[in-house]
Amino acid sequence: MYVLDTDILSLVYTGHPKVASRKATVLAGEVAITVITWIEMLQGRFEFLLKAADREQLLRAQSLLIRTKQHLEEIETILPINAAAAVEFERLTQDRRLKKIGRADLLIASIVRAEKATLVTCNLRDFRQVPGLQIENWAD
Repeated sequence: MYVLDTDILSLVYTGHPKVASRKATVLAGEVAITVITWIEMLQGRFEFLLKAADREQLLRAQSLLIRTKQHLEEIETILPINAAAAVEFERLTQDRRLKKIGRADLLIASIVRAEKATLVTCNLRDFRQVPGLQIENWAD
């Protein structure tokens, strides 16, 4: 299973040619996101809407929010934080070498490790530090 990180999911939605091409080679049921990516996508749209400075920005933000919601509803598998992921998260937070990685990224890594899946991300710098995490970058 391939788990798309937030940065890759954004590239899917914008039609990035390399990401789209690679995603097309994977069976639909083999692609998932984490609940953390789901939250990050919507949170970004909410923040854009709440910070919109004028009518044009408000309407654009509303449109993006609706489109993002529709895209997220099309995703078959959204991986939750389950007991196995919680155990992985506890392990990762005890590793001092990972203190610089953000909490959301550690949660994503925990879910992906618990699922024994491959994380698809552009953020190789942080995720390469996580022991045992399988990663790929479809954008390069």
